[in-house]
Amino acid sequence: MTDQTEYVPPKIWTWDKESGGRFANINRPVAGPTHDKDLPVGKHPLQLYSLGTPNGVKVTVLLEELLAAGHDGAEYDAWLINIGEGDQFSSGYVAANPNSKIPVLVDRSGAEPIRVFESGAILIHLAEKFGAFLPTDTAKRAETLSWLMWQMGSAPFLGGGFGHFYAYAPTKQEYPINRYAMEVKRQLDVLDRRLAESEYIAGTDYTIADMAIWPWYGALVKGLVYDAGEFLQVQEYRNVIRWTDQLAERPAVKRGRMVNRVMGDPASQLRERHDASDFDLRTQDKLEAATAAE
Repeated sequence: MTDQTEYVPPKIWTWDKESGGRFANINRPVAGPTHDKDLPVGKHPLQLYSLGTPNGVKVTVLLEELLAAGHDGAEYDAWLINIGEGDQFSSGYVAANPNSKIPVLVDRSGAEPIRVFESGAILIHLAEKFGAFLPTDTAKRAETLSWLMWQMGSAPFLGGGFGHFYAYAPTKQEYPINRYAMEVKRQLDVLDRRLAESEYIAGTDYTIADMAIWPWYGALVKGLVYDAGEFLQVQEYRNVIRWTDQLAERPAVKRGRMVNRVMGDPASQLRERHDASDFDLRTQDKLEAATAAE
């Protein structure tokens, strides 16, 4: 192993505000709001507050799939929450999600608003609300929810584990990188074996399990996250790549991936979504061109 000075934990942990690498400015050991600010509310029954990270993309893909399937009640406003600037610590956001993570959904379609936080909970809420993308057959439902919970439990090892130590930590350390690289490759093998026997994650049907897993592991096998494609030899997982490419061609998936996106090609970024026409009229490239023309 690389020669490193061994870290000896102190008897009592204290917060070093400079620790945490790239995300040091938003990490803290306490919960609650840091400033007063209400959440905006748009015209639609569903109000989403999010960012185009994998956890955010799960929900916007489902909303766009519901709309594509003809569920008009799934119209939504998607408001950008810039976690790098601490938007998730506003009083309004903490009231909607006491955990201060994205995304959060406020369902205003009934007599009283309902808050739903944690991306998996949002997927289940919407799937049950509209009776779509979650089978009602007992065995198929159990399989779908099992894979959804697999993603919720597995992705922290990918993002907070491998991604953090490989791409974002202030210093590279052999032990944590090896530890989490091994686990991520094991997870990819789990998916690859499953998709060798099944068209979709939960079986023959496209479900919220696919929508949850695709933004994380689909991007990984295409070499789009952490610059780790070669390191992890992602081309080995041919069945995951087949499934990833298949989902990427769905029009609703393409739209969902654009919502609340702040990275990449400006034409792929729809930072806020308030109407279906926004995909044609308000992508970042068009907004920047209009501003330049003024």
